[in-house]
Amino acid sequence: MRLLHTDGTTVHLAYCSNVHAAESLDGVLAQLADHAEPVRRELGADLLGIGLWLARDVVAELAARPSAVAELRHELALRGLETVTLNAFPYEGFHREVVKKDVYLPDWADEERLRYTLACARVLAGLLPDDAVRGSVSTLPLAWRTPWPADRAERARRALDRLAAGLAELHRDTGRRIRVAFEPEPGCVVEDTVQAAREFGGLDPEWLGICLDTCHLAVQFEEPGTALARLAAAGLPVVKVQASAALQADHPTEPATRAALERFAEPRFLHQTRTRAVDGTVLGVDDLPEALTGRLPADSPWRIHFHSPLHAAAEAPLRTTVPVLSDTLRALLGGPTALCDHIEVETYTWNVLPQSLRPAGPAALATGLAAELTWARNQLLALGLTTDR
Repeated sequence: MRLLHTDGTTVHLAYCSNVHAAESLDGVLAQLADHAEPVRRELGADLLGIGLWLARDVVAELAARPSAVAELRHELALRGLETVTLNAFPYEGFHREVVKKDVYLPDWADEERLRYTLACARVLAGLLPDDAVRGSVSTLPLAWRTPWPADRAERARRALDRLAAGLAELHRDTGRRIRVAFEPEPGCVVEDTVQAAREFGGLDPEWLGICLDTCHLAVQFEEPGTALARLAAAGLPVVKVQASAALQADHPTEPATRAALERFAEPRFLHQTRTRAVDGTVLGVDDLPEALTGRLPADSPWRIHFHSPLHAAAEAPLRTTVPVLSDTLRALLGGPTALCDHIEVETYTWNVLPQSLRPAGPAALATGLAAELTWARNQLLALGLTTDR
């Protein structure tokens, strides 16, 4: 969907296709028909944005065969869909039975991460609508934090310089402007905006910036206004926002709360869990089961990296961090100037929710995704944006 900011900026609102399992081009084409188009119809929208996740094998095929890019673009248009952003954080295997820390591989010290990301950018250049100002590709924040010796950090830094040069070359070749956005995540080399300013400050903002995931922002107990001011001071543009919400447990020691949390301790994805000490220090463990076995202090609220549907309140006694998302959107888009133009709803966890909350089939999933997008659209309309298409 497209909305118009009061300054004339077109703001693109999409949902991320990494909620769907597809690691072949045929699978991606099928998901457009089986999932994305039904979401658009559920919304009653003429045009729906979809932030595609294209796994390694899909990108390799698209990059090697330009006619396949044209086929994908045609299929998007045929179904009333458009793509201005790709999620290139997961590389492959995102719907295996166990993903956990494998999602951070290959990292930015590995040459393959650079090749994959530049290939994603080239594919996106071929998918962008003719009237789109730019495209965006989100990626991991360098690597998982360990091991990260100095030699790997230096290789990653050199890769980022080559990435910026590659994006500039792509612009010269195609006339399309694609920016890559690094996504701070708990537990990574860059897990918050303090580390983002330190690690990424000085990068070329014409080509590189930040993907701000509001679930991650909340899990790290960051205040949106302060975080955005910090990024601005470091010269880092917010290229893309992933609109997402974390779980929050206000009283982790209560039996009812612990029983509720145990239902979310599932085996596929990593659910980093954080709390905040009296002095403001953020303490954490790498996964929810570790917190539940006593490795995290429980005398203050916990926030859990479990992307929760935006429109639905969590079942008591849990709640979500949707207010952090709302505050972030207000800070970015509630003023006289739009500070970001790509918003992507990224609730990839629908199919690992507790069984009673999980959608029973594709139609129920489409209804849930449409409800999330409606919630996000209403938030933006309340900030003064207007519908465009």
